[in-house]
Amino acid sequence: MTIELLINVTPQETRVATVENGLLTEIWIERVQKIGLVGTIFQGTVKRVLPGMEAAFVDVGLEKAAFLHVSDIQGPVNQDDNGEAVTPSISRLLSEGQKLAVQVTKDPLGTKGARVSSKLTVPSRYLVMMPYEDNIGVSARIESEDERERLRSVLAELRGNDNGGFIIRTAAEGVEPAALREDMDYLRKVWKSVVERRKTGKPGTVIFRDLPLVLRMMRDLNREGIERIRIDSRETFHQSVTFCNEYVPELSNCLEHYPGERPIFDLHGVEDEIDKALNRRVLLKSGGYLIIDQTESMTTIDVNTGGFVGKHNLEETIFKTNLEAAQAIARQLRLRNLGGIIIIDFIDMTVPEHRRQVLRALEKALERDHARTQVNEVSQLGLVEMTRKRTRESLEQVLCSECNVCGGRGMQKTLETVGFEVAREIIRQVRQFDIDSVTVLASGEIVEWFTEERSDDLAELQDFAGVPIRLQAEQYYTREHYDVVLQ
Repeated sequence: MTIELLINVTPQETRVATVENGLLTEIWIERVQKIGLVGTIFQGTVKRVLPGMEAAFVDVGLEKAAFLHVSDIQGPVNQDDNGEAVTPSISRLLSEGQKLAVQVTKDPLGTKGARVSSKLTVPSRYLVMMPYEDNIGVSARIESEDERERLRSVLAELRGNDNGGFIIRTAAEGVEPAALREDMDYLRKVWKSVVERRKTGKPGTVIFRDLPLVLRMMRDLNREGIERIRIDSRETFHQSVTFCNEYVPELSNCLEHYPGERPIFDLHGVEDEIDKALNRRVLLKSGGYLIIDQTESMTTIDVNTGGFVGKHNLEETIFKTNLEAAQAIARQLRLRNLGGIIIIDFIDMTVPEHRRQVLRALEKALERDHARTQVNEVSQLGLVEMTRKRTRESLEQVLCSECNVCGGRGMQKTLETVGFEVAREIIRQVRQFDIDSVTVLASGEIVEWFTEERSDDLAELQDFAGVPIRLQAEQYYTREHYDVVLQ
């Protein structure tokens, strides 16, 4: 598999697209006015302690207070009579008004504030430093047990008697001890500067911020299969070259400045794919399709055969559609950055082996996903329940806002429904007040519906109400917005 990164930079926005075998699979967008906060360390102030929820709200200078659960608080851990670890009550750990350094683990999503932790970490290319811990962990993506043991031994020797724990990242697989030592020294310098800023930082100030999007991508990339990284900004290109030469030399030869007149995202139809990723319906090559609905609590995905009729029998048609859907779903989850609970309604399969193969195909397709996923077996209702770790807003949340007409419902009342509501309101007002006439202010389409499609009904309504009814079209009224004015 060949992987290409396309990087589009403008003064107000940076976009990074991952293209695998010519197909867009992921998109990252960072805007100057709304930079992602994950990894940022703030000097905060405890605003409220909620013993009933074992949580607290911390003011970090953002629009909404951040949420801190007791399990994310750095502090002493007690033991019960059986020797099991027991976290103390949050009211013992925190008090209102207390200054506290916290790190964002999840960006604000919708109506929710950021999720934070006081278990601070600092990342680098190969390591993540955990200053308050003492253990050494290894990424689960490094599968070789021999390599895991080698890395643990190397890092334990490099650390010596110094305090602080580390997580060895996937990128460290196969690297030499010298590279790990450089990373460790770099992290200790960064942490020292964080400690100094904490001493003088006022509540609400940033005391550590991760690298900007492009350099962060360079640092965290899985290098396997990367063919080239094309950047359309000369300044960002030179920054990337400098960064890669110092920290990620194996990527230096992949960097390429794109000076073309044609926008870089047009090269692989990236703009068109982004537009498609905002639609509910996803077409499959076979003629089938997916319907993806994203809500605040979960995402549902429905698989349909559509125009695919197969060549032999219905079961074969369903099986092939579901196999193709499994690949498409894995791609859409990454492209749209859908997280949380995901419910997939594959087309019902009667053959147990087909169900197993579709589930395995989905799991295999998700292996390339950078986010942690967990897929459960097919439920009794024939649904596949899975989760995908959510740390930032979905593509829809980044690029779209709630419709001011339907209020996010995705539906609006029919002309007939609104027309009948207007009629009922007129009758209600006429019965309550002694009036001479009624003027209805409404959208142009409602006025047109009354005067052209239902003119007989309008005449009948005037006779029933016993007063003349005048209709007035208002340019800025939506379909469901109307006013009944009494005269």
